Amino acid sequence: MRRFITTVSALFVAIAALATNVGAQEYPWNPTRPITIIVPWAAGGATDQLVRVIASELEDELDQSVVVVNQPGASGSIGTKNTLDAARDGYTWTSGAVENLGTYGVLDMLDTSLDDWHVFLAVANVAVISVNPNAPYQDFGEFLAALEANPGQISVATAGVGSSGHKAIEAIAQSQGLEYRHVTYEGGNPAVIATVGGETQVTPQLASEQAEMIRGNRLRPLAVMSAEPLDIAGYGTIPPVTDWLSDLDLASAYFGIWVPVGVPDEVIETFTMIWENRIATSEVLQSYALERGAIFTPFHGDEAHERGMVTVTQGAWSLYDSGAAPIDPSTLGIPRP
Repeated sequence: MRRFITTVSALFVAIAALATNVGAQEYPWNPTRPITIIVPWAAGGATDQLVRVIASELEDELDQSVVVVNQPGASGSIGTKNTLDAARDGYTWTSGAVENLGTYGVLDMLDTSLDDWHVFLAVANVAVISVNPNAPYQDFGEFLAALEANPGQISVATAGVGSSGHKAIEAIAQSQGLEYRHVTYEGGNPAVIATVGGETQVTPQLASEQAEMIRGNRLRPLAVMSAEPLDIAGYGTIPPVTDWLSDLDLASAYFGIWVPVGVPDEVIETFTMIWENRIATSEVLQSYALERGAIFTPFHGDEAHERGMVTVTQGAWSLYDSGAAPIDPSTLGIPRP
């Protein structure tokens, strides 16, 4: 009997080991060393938060370490360029807001376009116009009135030229012919902290970057850059900017992971399988989105590219029309929306 039990136990162990090996081999690509995901922004921002959640999910699937490296600077273009310059062996990826891949060109920061990348989206973030609690503006209407009465004087903190926060405040300013004082930082988190600390008066950064400070009453949210109100767990509802500016042109800011075109096909096949089988059903990512006021959008392939191109087009022309971008988007194959 003991021999039988021992034999059966050994058989179960062998089956379990075989199942583990099959699981590890089911992907076309099995990395043999750690993978690096470059976050081209400072730690603590929307991209950094999201990538660290995704990295954990990827490690479980690939049975390999995924190292997140922050390389901020020049509105994310430095870290993105470092990914482009790395060996196309599948071991170096980058991340951020997808529209940046198409707007670096019009900003004359980096010669790249959306077509240079395999795009894997995870969440859509929305910007929130928030102020320091000591600021006199109690709602978005009062903030608009202050901008009109004090052109170029109200300080607005963003993650830099071309960032989601910058495009949000530019959309408002352009629609109303208003001016503000732009103060840039190396990421969304530093911009938010600057407003919390009173260094600046306003931040239009993403809800995911502001959620904790809003819940802690260290920022007062005035409006969300959406046609729908935004509910943040532990805080309540933030009214939509369209309550005041009904014709404002709005677009989602999609965030995710980007892999340069030119890596081996098996890398993309593997990443696509993981996105479909693990990321698209990830309860951890869905909980993250709910907690941070984001929308879960696990798209890849043609659908991700199409959604990304919508934001690229809008972002590129907004930057050019505002004077922030020196290069005409049409010369880069980006048609006016």
